Amino acid sequence: LKEENAILRNKINKLQILSETQADKMRKLEKKLEENKIKEEKEARDLEAMVQHVEQNLQLMTKRAAKAENSAAKLRQENAQLQAELRNSRLEKEELRADQAGLAAAKQNAEAALQQLLQVTASSRASIRQLLSGAESLQLVADLLKSIDRISEV
Repeated sequence: LKEENAILRNKINKLQILSETQADKMRKLEKKLEENKIKEEKEARDLEAMVQHVEQNLQLMTKRAAKAENSAAKLRQENAQLQAELRNSRLEKEELRADQAGLAAAKQNAEAALQQLLQVTASSRASIRQLLSGAESLQLVADLLKSIDRISEV
């Protein structure tokens, strides 16, 4: 019995040591689990903050795109107006050639159209250059009107 008791005590001691070892492992694993939870929560917060930042950037880009579209529409409208003025200027030029008697009035109209075209060209050159290549043709019309002015003076 004593021998059996000693064997059982040894087994109990071994089981207690094993139990303590497993309890230590369990505490360590619980601690590690808690650390992982904290780490995951921090990563989730960071990810949420990043998502919000991306959403804000997306909203800002959407606003910028809308502004760019509005600007493009305005520039298209301005281009259409400039093209209409160009057509009108060409018609006036043809009328001037046909009607030599009204040369003084045509010269005045051409000068006014030239001044308007120069002002429009100067004020919208940068934005039109970005969206449309039509600004070069407006300068050409202005040069033609100057040439008409010089021809009419000669």
